[in-house]
Formats: sequence, structure tokens, C-alpha cells
Amino acid sequence: MTTQTPRSEPATDADERTMLEGWLDYHRQTLAWKCEGLTDAQLRTASVEPSTLSLMGLVRHLAECERGWFRKVLADEDAGPIYYSDEDPDGEFHLTEADTWAQARATWEAEIEIARANAARFALDDLSAGKHRRTGERFNLRWIYTHMIEEYARHNGHADLIRERLDGATGD
Repeated sequence: MTTQTPRSEPATDADERTMLEGWLDYHRQTLAWKCEGLTDAQLRTASVEPSTLSLMGLVRHLAECERGWFRKVLADEDAGPIYYSDEDPDGEFHLTEADTWAQARATWEAEIEIARANAARFALDDLSAGKHRRTGERFNLRWIYTHMIEEYARHNGHADLIRERLDGATGD
């Protein structure tokens, strides 16, 4: 698999914040790379029946995660869901022919930019301004970064398998 998306690991001697931000960006870039060169139809293709997991669905899911952790929890913004609802809690994975990669990627990239801006206002030890919607807990920025790295890393594993199923492409 060739790549147009630049990916680079953080320096091995970076300070903690630079390291956390660097690994999160690396995993964001990895997901973009896994989606490169595919058609909208391929990006909508589910991994295996009966699952609705697809590359486009993963990008939409991670847009929701970026929004949830960096806007709702960290910054206490009143940002509603993008794709899911009470009636369809997994709406980001329920794609239609009207859903496009251009829209999904633009939404995801916009949420990443807002996440970066919100995170820049907090120190690693600062507790979030908002609370988790289910637990009512506050989280420091370090925890949120670590959780998001884990979230992307797990889903990048899914993306590896989906991409290989679609066109046989593999890569680290």
C-alpha cells in the first residue's frame, strides 16, 4: 500500500505532551492512510456479515470520539452527536448511498482541529471542564490523550483487516 498521508512517530526523547500528541496524530494519520485510494463504495463496504463495521464507519465513529472527549468532556461544549441518536446509538456505522467519503473525512478533520484547539487550552494534569455523560466523572487531559491513542490503535487494527479484505493491501 502506497501512502500520500505523511506519518511519523514522535521523537524518542520528546517530552510527555509532545509524545502523547505525536502518538495520537500518528494514529490519526494511520487511519487516513488505510482509507486512501478507495472508492466511496469500498469505504462503505462492511467487514463481514452481519457486522456493519466499515472504513467510513470507523472514520465517522472516530469523529464522534473526538467530539465527545475533546469538546463535550474536556471543554464542556454543548456539542450534540454528529451521526448517532437515541433511536440509533450506532448511527455512525449505518451508512447509506448518500453518505460520502468527502463528507465523512471533512467532518472528522474538522473535529480533529477543534480537538487540538481545545486541548491546547489545558495542561496535562488539568481536569476536564465537563463530565462524562454516563459516569459523571471528570478526566485530566493526559487520560483523554491516552484513551484516544488506545481508541485509534484498536480501530486501526480493524482498519487493517477491512482494507486487506477490500483490495489485499497490507501495511504496518
